[in-house]
Amino acid sequence: MKTNKEKASIILNRLKKRYGKELLIHLNYKNDYEFLFSVIMSAQCTDKQVNIVTKSLYLKYKSLKDFANANIYELEKEIKSTGFYHNKAKNIIYNAKIIIEEYNSKVPNDMNSLLKLKGVGRKTANVVLGMLFNKGGIAVDTHVSVISKRLGLTTTLDPLIAEEELTKIIPNKKDQTIINTHMIAFGREICKKNKPKCENCFLSDLCLK
Repeated sequence: MKTNKEKASIILNRLKKRYGKELLIHLNYKNDYEFLFSVIMSAQCTDKQVNIVTKSLYLKYKSLKDFANANIYELEKEIKSTGFYHNKAKNIIYNAKIIIEEYNSKVPNDMNSLLKLKGVGRKTANVVLGMLFNKGGIAVDTHVSVISKRLGLTTTLDPLIAEEELTKIIPNKKDQTIINTHMIAFGREICKKNKPKCENCFLSDLCLK
């Protein structure tokens, strides 16, 4: 009987074989704050749509100061198609000001500081820490929680507990972020929440479903 750590290693290797050995980053950005704001906008929105919006957004607002001084109504219009744009615009402006005033115009690179920003929960913070700063961390979204439980890597769909369980069995920081992005790709392609394509699954022999 394989341990969960051994099973996680097998799963990770198969995911890498399918989706590549490096991170899958679908958001377009040029610097740390653009990445953070894009991740905030991606809540309940596709990465593709966020990239459409930011193509012009980051040309109009060229610096953190531009975002900090943005007219909220104009910013809302710019990002309206990402959904929940009232809160997202408010959070982006607030965060731009805080990053300038308290973090020397650099996005903070620790969990506690990131969680003090508006619109940033553990999932967003882990995405930023892993993809932007190479510090690992597993962002548990619907794909990750459902897939990891189906594969027997976790005991619950609760994001916080699932994050703790996955972090224990995948100690390597880079692998934490890779399995994160690859599970999302796997969830979009095959292991869908409601209609998984089990007949096409390359992990079916490891699945408890």
